[in-house]
Amino acid sequence: MKEIPRIIPCLLIEHGRLVKTTKFTDPKYVGDPLNAVRIFNEKEVDELIFLDICASRERSEIDYDLISSIASECFMPFAYGGGLHNLDQVRRVLRNGAEKVILSTAALENPGLISSVADEFGSQSVVVSVNIKRKLFGAYCVFDPRNKKNLSLDPLHFVKQCVEYGAGELFLNDVDRDGTRAGYDDALIRSVSQHVDVPVVACGGASSVEDLKRAIDVGASAVAAGSLFVLHGKHRAVLITYPEREKLERMF
Repeated sequence: MKEIPRIIPCLLIEHGRLVKTTKFTDPKYVGDPLNAVRIFNEKEVDELIFLDICASRERSEIDYDLISSIASECFMPFAYGGGLHNLDQVRRVLRNGAEKVILSTAALENPGLISSVADEFGSQSVVVSVNIKRKLFGAYCVFDPRNKKNLSLDPLHFVKQCVEYGAGELFLNDVDRDGTRAGYDDALIRSVSQHVDVPVVACGGASSVEDLKRAIDVGASAVAAGSLFVLHGKHRAVLITYPEREKLERMF
């Protein structure tokens, strides 16, 4: 069977509901996360990403019961991010069935946690979410989603630092393209991929399988998308779907 790069639905959770955002704002309800998991099981998806978008923002406790429920339904490995600030939380998330954890705010505020997770569980278990925005004249900057502000961090320096701390994978999240279906930022993907020696998962802007292919061609090891897999048409009707394997084999 032909090997296809990882193509990962990225599912956002807010108070236990499945939602989809645009540029990290205006969450639209799209259904029940467990129902989405069952559909993706039927589609034989290889991997899923779940991001709780309110756990860090509201400083609320992680919904471990939901993670456990997802694990009991999932036929595939999944990564979880949101509200992770210490090693005990990471242990509980992994113990409840996630294969990987995704660190975002914690990677900014306490990068030593990356090393702690890597030391205990291996680098393959820790992913760092690098959220990128563009400043007024187009320069890239790291974005802090919890405090909703641009940071004076050089993105390439930051990704290198994350890898040095032990990140086994980077989740490159393009804030300005989130939910827009405007296509990935090829230059951004190429630049980050060339500066690190760990897999880069590109996310933000996918509108078609062709976009997925192009992101891989410019350097991403894997691609993730939200709207492409949960919304359909110009009216953004909810439709959870995934490309047929035959189409992916032809494309890749």
